[in-house]
Amino acid sequence: MNKLHKLIFILTLIALSVSIEARVTRIVIEQKQSPAYEGKAFGSVGQYEILSGKAYGELDPKDPHNTIITDLQFAPRNARGMVEYVATFSLVKPIDVNKSNGVLLYGVVNRGNRATIPAFGSSGNGGESGDEFFLNRGYIILQSGWQGDLAPRPNAETIIVPIAKNPDGSSITGIALARFSNMAAGTNTLPLPVAHEAANLDTTKATLTKRASEDGAIIPIASSEWAFGDATKTAFPGTPDGNKICLKNGFDPAYLYELSYTAKDPLVLGIGFAATRDINEFFRRAVKDDGNFINPVAGKITHAIAQGVSQSGNFIKTFIHLGFNQDEQNRIVWDGANAHIAGRQLAMNIRFAVPGGAASMYEAGSEPTMWWGEYEDKSRGRKSASMLDRCSATKTCPKIFETFGSAEFWGLRMSLNLLGSNAEVDIPLPANARRYYFPGTTHGGGRGGFSTEPLPVQGVCDLSANPNPQSDSMRALIVALTDWVTKNSTPPDSVYPRLDRGELVRPEHRAMGFPLIPNAPLPDNMINALPHYHFGTDFNYADLSGVMTVQPPIIKRMLPLLVPKVDVDGNEISGI
Repeated sequence: MNKLHKLIFILTLIALSVSIEARVTRIVIEQKQSPAYEGKAFGSVGQYEILSGKAYGELDPKDPHNTIITDLQFAPRNARGMVEYVATFSLVKPIDVNKSNGVLLYGVVNRGNRATIPAFGSSGNGGESGDEFFLNRGYIILQSGWQGDLAPRPNAETIIVPIAKNPDGSSITGIALARFSNMAAGTNTLPLPVAHEAANLDTTKATLTKRASEDGAIIPIASSEWAFGDATKTAFPGTPDGNKICLKNGFDPAYLYELSYTAKDPLVLGIGFAATRDINEFFRRAVKDDGNFINPVAGKITHAIAQGVSQSGNFIKTFIHLGFNQDEQNRIVWDGANAHIAGRQLAMNIRFAVPGGAASMYEAGSEPTMWWGEYEDKSRGRKSASMLDRCSATKTCPKIFETFGSAEFWGLRMSLNLLGSNAEVDIPLPANARRYYFPGTTHGGGRGGFSTEPLPVQGVCDLSANPNPQSDSMRALIVALTDWVTKNSTPPDSVYPRLDRGELVRPEHRAMGFPLIPNAPLPDNMINALPHYHFGTDFNYADLSGVMTVQPPIIKRMLPLLVPKVDVDGNEISGI
């Protein structure tokens, strides 16, 4: 082999390595704002620009990095035997990228919604806005679509994933559950969950019931009284439609309705995890895509961190737990991760999943391994495990900040993460994890200041909202996480309520020490209980993956939950 042939051979290997490393095969910039933010300059970093477009990617269904994705083996394949997806993205970068701080901050979008990074609004003290805080410090900010059941819409990050089919091309079918409540008076037609089309319009093959409350008597509705159809423009039974149901005499807002039916053509929603992995990896490490589009931040990123808020924080936990923080070349994706106000994992890698759930009855999310340290889940018959087991085995675990407040104990079953399923022991945190607690705060914290609204406040809560914000502390913590990742600077010690210090108790006013407040309710029976569900034998409970064959699930029993103790004024005694 002469020198020219050797050079061609080496260049070919380099080109192939770029293609192999970046499973994102093509990047298309559809819009460029340069400069962005009305031309404002941010400190010494200067002006920013925003690039948005689409990332075209493909996955090898046989690659061990991808095989955990439910139904990936049933997805259609291209000529190379790969499964394709298309995700939108937006990249916020300094125009002079050399002035960045070298940190890629991936903001996990919530139900597709682009948001300030992080989504904490203004500082509450007349200081920087959420965007300014990060732009002044030179972060490169990336967001992308990952939730495949969302329809594309303007100013949102979405992803198109394939439909799973049987090998002969026929539809895959399975049991699905839809619940309806708080509808407007006079409603006679309601949509089914997105992409969960009914496989059969025969109502005798499905079950529709109603009840006055979650624990109320279940009242079956005759199959002749409802239809899979749309009655908004024509009389009942309306126009046949496998994506809607209509009720002959309309839905009563005083009732909760529940439909168990057979759905068809499930989306391979778990692809959203792999797409996030690969889009992050492209912008972090790739030089160019297969079409020679040059990565606009190529060679400029030294570290990567991620933050997810609420549903998006659940995404981060599941992403790490299922092993997606390792790319297809066995490298780490995020060096640091912050799951904020996230009490569960994300129920997305499931056939006929509903990723937009929020810990309501029968919704999965608290079933898998929920702890960063090792714990044996004896109450649910599981072996000792941690959310970090997979990344520990591959040495790709990020440094973790878990941040949350009081609402997550009461509404999102956060006790399970700290104490396990029997609520009898503090589960130790590993060395790469820190936990910070905001006492007495609502979901995401207040806006600061004080409210003069009388009790009860109109809305979902019976007591006035605590005005205590989380934004200022969260910004300090994100800087601390960045320093931990980039400089190995020791972050603040964890601050959160513990059982061994008597700071966690039963959710009852006597155990909590909750004061008697005239004309105000006590916290008894207010917690969102933790059921031990049975979704069938084809469901992988520890990984929150697979196929549910029992819908609605059977409740085996209720598991214990604890909450923070309070002082004589009703304020929690532990936390930041």
